[in-house]
This record gives sequence, C-alpha cells and structure tokens, in this order.
Amino acid sequence: MIQAAKKARIIVRPASFAAAMSTTAPPPPPPNARSICDNYRGGAFFPPQKKKYLDVTSPVDGSVIGRVALSNRADVDAAVSSAQLALCGWSSRTTKARSMIIGRFYHLCQLHKKALADLIVQENGKNASEAAADVAKGLETVDWAVGLPEVSAGRQLQVSSGGVYCSDRREPVGVVACVVPFNFPFMVPMWTLPIALVLGNTVVMKPSEKVPLTMTYVVGLLEEAGIPKGVVNLLQGGKEAVEGLVDHDDVRAVTFVGSSPVAEILASRAHKLHKRVVALGGAKNHLVALPDCHVSSASRDIVASFAGCAGQRCMAASVLLVVGDDTFHKEMVDAVVERTKAVRAGTDAGTMGPVIDAAAQKRVEWYIDNAVEKQGATVLLDGRDAGWSDGTPPTGHWIGPTILLHKSASDSAMQEEIFGPVLSIFCVRTAVEAVKIENASPFGNAACIYTTSGANAEWFTGRFRSAMLGVNVGIPVPREPFSFGGLYGTKSKFGDGDITGDGAMEFFSRRIKVTTRWPEPEGPEFGEPMMESGEGVTDHANFNGRM
Repeated sequence: MIQAAKKARIIVRPASFAAAMSTTAPPPPPPNARSICDNYRGGAFFPPQKKKYLDVTSPVDGSVIGRVALSNRADVDAAVSSAQLALCGWSSRTTKARSMIIGRFYHLCQLHKKALADLIVQENGKNASEAAADVAKGLETVDWAVGLPEVSAGRQLQVSSGGVYCSDRREPVGVVACVVPFNFPFMVPMWTLPIALVLGNTVVMKPSEKVPLTMTYVVGLLEEAGIPKGVVNLLQGGKEAVEGLVDHDDVRAVTFVGSSPVAEILASRAHKLHKRVVALGGAKNHLVALPDCHVSSASRDIVASFAGCAGQRCMAASVLLVVGDDTFHKEMVDAVVERTKAVRAGTDAGTMGPVIDAAAQKRVEWYIDNAVEKQGATVLLDGRDAGWSDGTPPTGHWIGPTILLHKSASDSAMQEEIFGPVLSIFCVRTAVEAVKIENASPFGNAACIYTTSGANAEWFTGRFRSAMLGVNVGIPVPREPFSFGGLYGTKSKFGDGDITGDGAMEFFSRRIKVTTRWPEPEGPEFGEPMMESGEGVTDHANFNGRM
C-alpha cells in the first residue's frame, strides 16, 4: 500500500495557478442579454409581485452581474395560468407543426451559441470549452426532440379474431413544471423543455436563482422561433416558487434535478398530490482501475472526470478504487496525481473554473479538513491553498483540484456527495472488495471500470449497483435516444421514470389505448362473409359480444 508521508497539508499547486486566478475575469454579456431576470409569461417579462430581487454574482470574481426576481405564490399562479391558457391551442397542433418551431429554435441557438456559452462562463464559471459543450449537449437533445414525430407515433395491432384491433396514441400530460439546477444552465433545461413542447405540453421552467441569465436569454430565442405566447414561461425564485409549482392544481407533472434531500422531499410532496414526478438527486460515483488498464489513458480520463466543471456535476468521479498489488497502486495513483498537477485555474479552454459560491467553497474545504484532521486521510494534492504566494485568496470562489488517499472506506469524503473537485482514492487487493465498496454506497448514479479485458468489464458491469455504467469512460452520460437517471431505491433518483431521451418521451405523454371492433356488414350487396382469421380456433380471451 502507498505509505502516508504526512497528515498535514502538502502544498504542491504551481504558483501559476494563483497567477491565472488573479487575472481571470468573466466575459462580457452579449449585447442583448438582460441583467434583470424577471418572470416571463404570456410572451412578456413581468417583475415579481412583491418587487423582491436577489443579486446574481459571478463565481469567477464575485462581481454582481444581474438581479433575479424572487417569486411568491401569486407569481406562481400567474405563470401556471399563462401555461394553462395556452395549452388547448398548442396541444391541438400536430406534432410535426410543433417540432418545426423547435427546429427553428435549434437553428437560432446554433447562431447564438457563442453568446450562450459566454453567459454560462459568466454566471456559472465553467471554462470556455465546458460552456460550449454545455450548449452543444443541450442542442443534441433539442435535435432529438425535433425528430419526435417519427419516434413517438402510436401503434396498432389485431389482437383477436373477429376483427378486434388495439391501438394507442400519445396525448400531452398538460402543464408541466421543470425545476433545474445551477451546474448546467443550458443543457439540463434542454433535457426536458424541447421534448415536453413537441409532445404538446406547456411548460413553466424554474431556473436556478444562481444562474438565471442563460434561460432568460433562451426565451427570447424561443419567441423568435415562433413559440406562441404562454407555451413557455419562466418563473424565477427559490423555495417558495418551487413549492408553489408542486402544489398547484393545474400542474400535472414535475421534473427536478438537484440535491438528494430536496429531490426526496419534492417527489414525496408531488406523489401525495397524485402527480407524475421525476426527481434526480445526488451521486457518489465510483471508478475502478484494474492492473490491466491502460494507465495513461485511464489517468487522463479520471482527472477530466473529477476536476472537469470543477467537480460540479452528478456524473463526476468521486471515488477511485485501485485494485491490485502495491506496485500497481503506486503506479496508478502517481499517474493521476501528476496529471492533476498540470491543471490550471481560469476560464479559458483546458483550465478549471471556480465553484459556484462561497457556501460551495466552504463545503469542499470542510470535507478536506475533516478527512485529514479527524479521519487520518493523506492529502496527495491540496487545492485549499493553491500555492498563493501572498497567503490571501483572490476574489471569486476558487479551490484547486484535491486528491485524498484514505485509510478507511467509511470516511465522510468516501461516502457523501461533496460536489467539488475532490477525488478520494482507496486501494484494495481484489475486485470483490471494490464491488463491495461500490455496492454499499447509498447513491446509485454512475460507476466505471478501467480495463483492457472484455471479461473484466462484463464482470463489473454485471455487479455494479448503479444505473449508468462506463467501460473506460469516466463520465458515462447516456446520449439520446437513451435516457438519463440513477437507480431506483437509492438517493440518486426518486419518482417516476428517467429524464431526457425515450424516458422523457414516456414521462411527458399519456398513452391512450383504444380497442376497436367493427361488425362485418351484411346484405346481398356485400356478398358472402369473409372467413374470419383464426376460424376454428377458440379465442377464450375474447369477451366481445358475449358474457
């Protein structure tokens, strides 16, 4: 096993990390972006009823970049009423007609993708390439939604002798509410919005109050694409807005992406009101490295997984389990540490941005402090001080990537979601030990195996207790038509079904089943009756016309 050199902080961050942070600034907003994020309904912006606002600050430098409305129940009622009023007209259009508007929206987003990415950097702190990927992945879902007329068609089948047919068709659920998090200001809203719209629903979207600028910009593009008034509505705010949406009688379905405690509360609240709900919670994703893996490739992927997007994604690596003897333990851990040392702070492509706010920074620092000072873990790479020569942190919410080597699999950092750039490493001898640790997690979002053996990959993917699995892929995000969601019965998912892809197609529609039988016409003008299919075979399951 790797020997713990020290329990105290080990400062190994290059000085250039601090230099990059002290000069980094968020990009300017697009010329037509709104800095005051009001509620949007019926095709227009409205201030909140009580005229209360919250400052929106950039995590890059702490500057105030806008203000966001804080909505109350009256604002909720207005938003839902707008969506309800638009529902009949929108749902009566054909699926193809609705998809054509979303196709125009896709084209406009492509034209404005640089502006969207700049807003994401400004309000979320992603680096430029991560922000561009946020937009690109969101547009991938929009593109899939445009094709829904081809994939959402109903079915028909003759199910019994005597000309009995069953068919089904999709109908919209109605007014749906989508509550989205801060970590992907464009992509996560697009997991639900375009699919719900093409299927004929109207939407009330509640963006995170930490990153309202991007979706405020997006509704302008939807309007330009031709979306009718009231079909898409933005409700800004916090807890009161969310609770109001869940409780509202006219809201038929709710989607949520965020922390596990809130996901569980929201799902329970919605189910008590007999509403359809999918609430995706947190994660503690495990990566397992076997001695036969490609060490260089695996270490590169591991670093991208845990440090990309500053670790603020539910698919990020949290725990690395290294399987094998002492020699491989050292080889694998050293490779990960050396690659991580090269990570620089900033918002340019290839750098690592800040965490979202001061509370997030304090939470990350607490987990590191607790692991080292109270639970005996060793810091192999320390992002708390980040090599600042003057001993004072810059403005903004910066913390460098951190790697901990644990002695116990029960340490807090090994068990709980941190949602920051921290990788916990634990070395084991056998595959069975690794699977036992992964299976014991209360979460069940994602897991990955690094190996060059198909047999090893099959063994692990058949035993992991998570819903989204990777083989040599540290961020195993399913892509359309596959849906996204953690494992039922864990802290990673509550409610009904999955989100995005074909899971969202099912969630945002109701299947109406019709069973039909037309008696065969009689009379000389119709000639002799045709022989029924299956004649001579008794259909005991057929109740048509008999008791």
